[in-house]
Parts: sequence; C-alpha cells; structure tokens
Amino acid sequence: MKNEKASEFIVRVPGMCSNHCAGLVKKSLERLPQVQSVKTNTARRLVVVFPTDGELSAEMIRGTIEKAGYEVEDIYREGEERSEETQGDAEEGYLAKARKNLWIALIPTTLIMLLMMPHMFWVPIPGYLAVIALLAIPVVFYAGWETHRSAFRSLLNGTANMDVLISLGSLPPYLIGLVGFFTPMTSFIEMAATIMAFHLLGRYLETRAKGKASQAIRKLLHMGARTARVERDGEVVKVSVKALQEGDLMIIRPGEKIPTDGEVVAGTSHVDESLATGESVPVERSEGDRVLGATMNKEGRLKVRATKVGKDTFLAQVVKLIEEAQGSKVPVQELADRITAYFVPFVLALSLLTFLFWLLFPQVLMPVLEAADGVLPWVDPERGTLPLALLAGVAVLVISCPCALGLATPTALMVSSGLGAQQGILIRSGEAIQKFRDIRWLVLDKTGTLTKGTPALTEVVSGEGFSEEEVVRLAASLEGASEHPLAEAIVAGAKERDLEVSEPEDFKALTARGVRGRVEGQAVLVGNRRLWEEEGVTSDGKLLEKAEELESEGKTVMLVAIDGKAAGLLAVADTLKESSLEAVRSFHKMGLRTLMVTGDNERVARQVAKETGIDEVRAEVLPEGKVEVLKELQKKYPGQVAMVGDGINDAAALKQADIGLAIGAGADVTIEAADVTLVKGDLRDVEKAILLSRATFRKITQNLFWAWIYNVVAIPVAAIGLLHPMVGVIAMTASSLTVISNSLLLKKSFGAKNQEKGEDPPASEPPAAPAQKSCCHGGN
Repeated sequence: MKNEKASEFIVRVPGMCSNHCAGLVKKSLERLPQVQSVKTNTARRLVVVFPTDGELSAEMIRGTIEKAGYEVEDIYREGEERSEETQGDAEEGYLAKARKNLWIALIPTTLIMLLMMPHMFWVPIPGYLAVIALLAIPVVFYAGWETHRSAFRSLLNGTANMDVLISLGSLPPYLIGLVGFFTPMTSFIEMAATIMAFHLLGRYLETRAKGKASQAIRKLLHMGARTARVERDGEVVKVSVKALQEGDLMIIRPGEKIPTDGEVVAGTSHVDESLATGESVPVERSEGDRVLGATMNKEGRLKVRATKVGKDTFLAQVVKLIEEAQGSKVPVQELADRITAYFVPFVLALSLLTFLFWLLFPQVLMPVLEAADGVLPWVDPERGTLPLALLAGVAVLVISCPCALGLATPTALMVSSGLGAQQGILIRSGEAIQKFRDIRWLVLDKTGTLTKGTPALTEVVSGEGFSEEEVVRLAASLEGASEHPLAEAIVAGAKERDLEVSEPEDFKALTARGVRGRVEGQAVLVGNRRLWEEEGVTSDGKLLEKAEELESEGKTVMLVAIDGKAAGLLAVADTLKESSLEAVRSFHKMGLRTLMVTGDNERVARQVAKETGIDEVRAEVLPEGKVEVLKELQKKYPGQVAMVGDGINDAAALKQADIGLAIGAGADVTIEAADVTLVKGDLRDVEKAILLSRATFRKITQNLFWAWIYNVVAIPVAAIGLLHPMVGVIAMTASSLTVISNSLLLKKSFGAKNQEKGEDPPASEPPAAPAQKSCCHGGN
C-alpha cells in the first residue's frame, strides 16, 4: 500500500515515445529500493514514481533515468503548481528539436548521396572519401549525438534500447570506412550517414504524428477561462481562475466563458455546452441549474456560485480520464511488451551471429546473392567476405524495429480518447476497450438511465362540468404551496400549458392522503381515494376506472375535487428519455441482450420493459442486490456483462460489472467507479462507446500484426544479405509511421460513420412514455 506521507514524483521524459522505451525506464526505476511502483504514460511522455518513503529524491530519479539512456526534462511532486501550457510547450519543444536535428543531418546526407551516384557509376571523384567523411561528421556525431549518448547510457545500465541498434548501425560503419584512407576497401561512410539521417527523419515524423494524435488534451486545457469576475466585499473584481474558491459568486457576461463549475443563483441565459456534451445547440440555464467551467455563456448575464475549483472541476476530471486512458494498456499489448523487452538483446545477438556466419561460411549464402544479382541493385556478390558480412550484420541491426511494436497501443489509444472526448465519451482504460468486444449482456438501471429521473405531468382527465385547463390550474395553484416532488411536477405541467396559477388560502397537507385549501374562493382537494372518501366527495365511476387503468400502467394518480365535486384526475410519472427506445433497438441490432435492474415495483418495471423492448427485468432490487444480480449473470456469461447506471447507488454495481458505464454528469463516486463516462446522459452514446472501443481494438490488433509481420519477414531477409542497411533503415522508419498512420485513420473512419448517422436522423422521435413508481402523492 502506498505511503500517504510520501507524494509521488511526476517526471517528463522527452525520449520515452513507445512502450518499449517506457518499459526500460520503468525497469530501471523499479530497481531502486526506495521505489514502490512506477506508472508510465507514453502519450504525454510522463513517468509517475511512487516512493516507499520520503528518502527518494528527485536527483536519484533523474540519475537513474539518465543512466537508462533517457533525458529528464522536468521533475516535480504531485500537487506542485504547473502551468497548463507546459505540456503544449514541451510538445512544441520536442518537435523543434527533432526538426533541427533532421535538417543538420539531411543537408550533408543529401550532398553525400549526390556525390556517391556519379562516383560509383560514372567518374571517380578526387578526394571523395575525405569529402564524404567530413560531410558525415555533423550527421553521425552532432545530429546523432543524443542517440549515441542514449545508447551508451543504456548499455552501462544493463538495458538495451532502440538507440543501441541505430548507434551500432552508424558509428562502426563510419569508423570502418576511415580504414579506406590507409588501404583500398568498400566505403561504409555513406551508409552510416544515411542510417542516422533516416533514423532522425523517422523520429521527426513520429514526433509530429504523435503530436497530432495527442492534441485532445492540449485543446481541452486551452478551452478554460483564464480570469473570472467575482463579488468581493461588495465590489466586482477580476481575479485569476486559479485564485477562485468554492462559494465565490462569479459574474458572467454575455459572450464570456464560465470560469469554473457552479450553480446559477441569478439570471437566465443559454449556454453552449458543446465542450462537454458534443451538442451544438445551446441549452437554457437559470436559477438552480448547474453549469460547467469552460462552457460559453451566450446572451444573458448570469450570477454563478462556484461549487468546484481546480482539480475537482469537470474539465480537470475529463483531462484526468483521458490521461488515464492514454497511459493504460490493453491486455493484448502486455504480451507484446514482454517479448519486446528481450527484442533488442536478441537482435544484437542475431546481428553478431549473422556477421560471424558470413565470415566463416560465406559459401553457404553466396548462391542466394548470385541469384539476386541484377534483380536487386544493391546486391553485389563480388564485394568480398568482410564487406558482405558487415553489410548483413548492420542490416539486421537497423531493420529490426521494436518501436513499431511499442507504438501499436499508445497511438491508437491517443486517437481514440481524443475522438471520444469530442463526443462526450470518456473511456478510462485500455482494458475496457479490449473487453467491449466480448460484451453480450447490457444491464441497465431504470431511473435516470432509461427515464429522465424526475416526475412529470403526463395525463389530465376532467370530470363532467369541468375543463382540463381548470383542473390543472386549480390543482397547480394549491400544490404550489407543497414541497412534494409530485406537487412540483403538477406546477411544472401548468407552466408548460401556459396557465396562470393563484396563491392558495388555508393550505393544509394531510399525511398519507394529499392536500386541501381554497383557491379563488373555491375549496380544492388533491389526493388519493381515501381523501375523497373522508371529505365525502361524490364518486365518478368513469374517473375511478380511468384512475385504475393509469395506475396499472405504473403512473401515480391524484384525484381532484372542487367544491365537493369530482373534477378530474392528474397522472404523474417519470417519463422515458426520448432516446431510450432507439438506444435499446440499437443494442439488439448489435446482438446484445438487455436486462433492466431497478428498485421500483414489478408493475412499473414491466411497463418500462414493454415500452422499450428490454429483454429481461429484475424489480424491487436494493443497491447491494444489483451487485448480486451481476455476479449471478457473470457466472453464466463470464467477461460478457456491462452495466449502465447514473446514481450513487449504482457505484458498487458499476465496479462489479466487467465494464461499468456512468451515464450523465452523474455522481462523482459513480464516475470514479466506471470504466466509461457518458457525459451527455444519452443512452445512444452507449452504442457509440461500444463501436469506438471495437474500432480502437481492431486498430491495435492491426498495428501489432503488421509490426510483427514486418520484423518476422525483414530480419531473415537482412540476415541472408538481400537487404542493404540503407534500405533497411528506410523500412524501419516506414514500419513505425505505418503504425501511427493506421491509428490516425481511426479518426477518419469512426468520425465519418458518426457523421453519416448524424445526417440521417430517425423520421420521428419516440414519444415520452411513463415509468414512475406508483407511490401516490400522500400515500395509497
């Protein structure tokens, strides 16, 4: 268990760009007795070090990482102040450095190539060896200095990173090429310069591509407001967002960003929440509504009380979830990482064996070269045994590419997490992405997930001599004095119908029966049958029959009497979300079975299931009972059960499920327990999350497949002498770029699919349907 007194260190390591590199850094740090555990995030080039006690210092961490062959750009304790722009600046710095080294290598190497062609095929150039040796110095020794230093430190540390292969593929050939000044022999200086130049080209392109793939977090960080107007001592002052405290009253004018999460205490406006939900249409926000930081206030002036600041805000939590997703590993990648850990030592041994085999038994492989002579322009059987052995050995070094294997998962996760964030889908772990492909059962909570979670007036029936408007207006006027949730639904229903309500007189709440009072001089009763009987209201047979019918549908029915006469009835229910029916249909099309688990009664639950098409129902289930239902289902279908919920009472069940999805902004504890958070509260986003996860996993498996195929095919070809090292380093660069490009294609393919869905909406939305437990206002 982590020592709470010793906060973790966060380290930025610019050169840690793949899981292979991350594995070497992690392995080196874990050797320290003061280190308990290490987490790496290649997407952001960050290492998190958890100490066993307070004795671990930043200098010890820095020294250990540098010995492993990697530079440390920044190191700080968790919780220390860091600018939001730091990461973006660091990414720009990596790219600028890579670009500079590339140009330093590219210009001399281009000149070497221009000189090499006429020298080899037309006219020998006087002083050729001296010229190319001088031109190659900045390439091999200046631009390639960090590569050599990293390789040297890595070997001293007892590890072997990718830079070891490149260093051995460029330094020895350059030094051996200098022998040509003393005795006639094939020059390898061109090869040394070309290998380093193409390596640096690959690094630059990789850094640029990964920068594009990981821009989601940087975009989010720049979306937040920088300053806020707050009321302090009766005056409105401008302060930094970082200085905000919970409880501060913020003034947000039209066109300004809301500085931090809060609750509207005054004013009405429309707020553009597309940052959080992906919805382009602004939503109305007024007193009592919650608003999110970094969203845009449109036309009205709002006064907002800050409820969350700093790391607790919605935006900060989104960034945290994306970072967790990008730093996580898919189980299928873990096997690849274990193999990759032994990859470089294996390649070094194979390269040496290849060199020795060519030196000792050239006649065995010479027929292969003779057959390829004339087909492959770089194959020349007459070079001599030593040059051929050296070419084959170096080709094996530079053709091998553990980086492509290490990039397979992080690049796909970076693109996927960015895509998800844009659409309000936050997938927290790589493990969930792999598990989604096996899901066969979707367990759904009812209230707040399938339904809106708040009661609404769904039906009005008037008695003889009364109109519906009169029944609703008088009932709402009386209920306006009540704080009961069902009373609020009636008042809201009157407002929706543009009915003016009056102030009631002689209001009285009657326990377990309803309410009574006088409105506009008339005696009004709203409650259950017991209240009617006690007050001697003349029963209306048709009204009572209708009441029974509505109650059988799971609605809560309230009877209304005016001046002792049966005036009508009001039905209140928790209505289905407009998207629920469409969502359940899409689940079935995907081959998923659905199970609704609710604490509501059997009658209400069955009605909701009937209206939505849900396959199975478990009603009257307590929160702990939901966990048992999931365990029971998991016994029959191990690894195939996902759960969607929104409330605190769903947190344990979400944790128990193979994949937990928290829908809506939800409770913090629910989001913390979930593997996926759906910001909008739209059940249709579950389908999007599944499709995105499955598409991401396909990209990961494709990346791993091509990376392995590349190495399996390329290494033997290089070993038998059919691959020139310069061609090999180009192929190695291409393999890494192929993996990155394939991951970036996810953005086009998945984005296009969703755009097509958005352009072709359903002909009509399904009508709101009731689904409220029949708890009857005042009891029943």
